[in-house]
Amino acid sequence: MSSDAADQQAQGPTVHCDDQPEGAEKVVLDRLRTQLPDDAVIIHGQRLTTPDADVEIDFLILWPGIGIVVLEVKGGQVRVQDGRWSASGNPLRRSPLDQAMAGKYAFLDWIRPRMSVRPGRTVHMACLPYTNTSRWDDLPDAPRSHVVGQQDLDGLAAAMSTVLRTSMQREDPPSPAAVALVVKQLRQTHAAIENARSAAIELEDRANRFTQEQEKLLSVLRYQTRAELSGGPGSGKTHLALIKARQLAADGQRVALMCYSRGLGRYFELMTAQWPQAERPAFIGLFHDLPLSWGAEHAGDDDPQFWEVELPTRMRALAAERDRAELFDAIVVDEGQDFSNLWWEAVLSCLRDPDAGVLYVFTDERQRIFDRDGDAPIEMNPFHLGENLRNAQTVAEAFGWLSDEPQIVRNPGGEPVEQIDVPFDQALEAADDAVERLLESGDWKPEDIALLTTYSRHPVQKETVETEGYDAYWDGFFSASQVFYGHVLGFKGLERAVVVFCINGFRDPARAREMLYVGMSRARSKLVLVGNMTKIQELTAVAEEP
Repeated sequence: MSSDAADQQAQGPTVHCDDQPEGAEKVVLDRLRTQLPDDAVIIHGQRLTTPDADVEIDFLILWPGIGIVVLEVKGGQVRVQDGRWSASGNPLRRSPLDQAMAGKYAFLDWIRPRMSVRPGRTVHMACLPYTNTSRWDDLPDAPRSHVVGQQDLDGLAAAMSTVLRTSMQREDPPSPAAVALVVKQLRQTHAAIENARSAAIELEDRANRFTQEQEKLLSVLRYQTRAELSGGPGSGKTHLALIKARQLAADGQRVALMCYSRGLGRYFELMTAQWPQAERPAFIGLFHDLPLSWGAEHAGDDDPQFWEVELPTRMRALAAERDRAELFDAIVVDEGQDFSNLWWEAVLSCLRDPDAGVLYVFTDERQRIFDRDGDAPIEMNPFHLGENLRNAQTVAEAFGWLSDEPQIVRNPGGEPVEQIDVPFDQALEAADDAVERLLESGDWKPEDIALLTTYSRHPVQKETVETEGYDAYWDGFFSASQVFYGHVLGFKGLERAVVVFCINGFRDPARAREMLYVGMSRARSKLVLVGNMTKIQELTAVAEEP
């Protein structure tokens, strides 16, 4: 497997290629490299995970000023007889152009929410490098212009240009800036999917013996229809939530796996996409996404009343109107302490049997950092997860005083916790300096580090979200290719080896203790605290008073 950089040529189009193509695809790539201009980009084997399917595009060609082509390549002798396609005598389930079209729509559906501008004119085509198509006629589903045969290979780029210049005229060609943004989104998301695939393999193989021990609890509870599992940071709650949701789905139940924060929701999507279809929950994502997917109107991100009250209320009404087949046998909720009582009423309404349907909730009361009160509708006392499987000893000790229930730390060692004592209004600059110092030391790579704030967001986070959207922002985190800039409220359930915790103030001083607890516990190996240490001690002392 070769890196993107190794596949780029000194001259000619940029090529992104994770696996070296062979056979027909190599023939096509060689032609594309010699025929396309230097500013074009060729992506081979681009995978996309959508809510409906996993798609792999043979070639995605991004040509500034001309357009975008989704190109399907089919080797062998391809024939069409009575509308049936075959390759070297073997029937094809779908025609090459049908595959290309499916890839095109998956690409457009995926990329449009991730860009503030439209990607540009996009068409689908097929290339049959071992088939002479000179005598082919137009077919209803296969215009001759969209199929490039063996005799036309030397004019492959010209054929693509002709189709782009005569099709989809309502769309403008992509600009160089749009092409660059598409490439950035695709490659970091590709890396995010690959990282999730590796993590899924690790879980599948039960590589972490500590987590194995935690999984035994699910076996003990297998006959319980309702349970709350509560534990501190690093206690394996999210892993257990995934395992429970998968078990329920594999048993034939219709399952919803939900949470509150966007980052954790994206992690669920990436992880579950690696599972067999029969073991995937029917719904995966944010609590609020479910009623929106059922047709509730979106009122915008800056309306707290809508998200806290109106949408959960609408969710109950929509659930009552749904066919029972669209409701759920089981619901699994992670970070359940973020849910209000009104939200829990909405959750129960989505069960086919609100009174006896399966409900598993994973919580940590010390991470209740939002101003909403709620208790999971489960009568049994919570089952406690008392071990910390994630944080190094030094990190766990640093935030241990913020918790009422000490954990058993299973990872000894770790680096000493650093404290950089500066006023809140200087914390952002000091945190940036700390990140630069860590990178210059050579001990840490950009993908090891997260910089989290407590008050105003870091300028890098603001710019990324505003220009690229939340999906692209979170895919940047999961691609593990750069320093991540986030806010503590959105980083619950996630982690990095190093956290530079920029304590630049608090909108709600009464929640300072919980926010410190969450932010500090995100670091696996090294923690750097930046802020006014005296003021922090005062705020946490006030927060403890009744």
